[in-house]
Amino acid sequence: MQPQAIILELKRNGTVFKDLLEDRALEIQKWKPNPEKWCLLEIVCHLLDEEVEDFRARTQHVLETPDLPLKPIKPHCWPKERNYMDQDFKAVVQNFLEERQKSVSWLQSLQDPKWGQTVDHSEVGPRSAKKFLVNWLAHDYHHIRQINAITYDYLKFKSGDDLTYAGNW
Repeated sequence: MQPQAIILELKRNGTVFKDLLEDRALEIQKWKPNPEKWCLLEIVCHLLDEEVEDFRARTQHVLETPDLPLKPIKPHCWPKERNYMDQDFKAVVQNFLEERQKSVSWLQSLQDPKWGQTVDHSEVGPRSAKKFLVNWLAHDYHHIRQINAITYDYLKFKSGDDLTYAGNW
């Protein structure tokens, strides 16, 4: 997949996330199918942090300063360190959507980017700008699937109905 097509998909996914997350009832924002799973609030907080501090920052880093080491990040620590469960759902969704638009605008403004340029990632080795870009899109798809799964589980929980007629989940 070419970078321009990936950028268009990232833009499209901004709309997908908007439609999946905006105007969600308060009761589903923090609902979890079990304590080990994330709720919608945790997912959108994670999406916001990843948008700004991981995918956009690291793609920009490899394009502009590939000889410098990447700033270490610890996304697995963020939910507790940043008190995801105490955040305002509506505000986080809005911030994420604004940051996604900034990301897309920045990506679309690039003039002849060197997508093959690499940076050394301390945990996984050399990573190209394109690899960060492709994984950015894959990360979207992962969380779109996760949001849909939570929404499905919530429907099943709230309705108390057998949902097998709808098809295999």
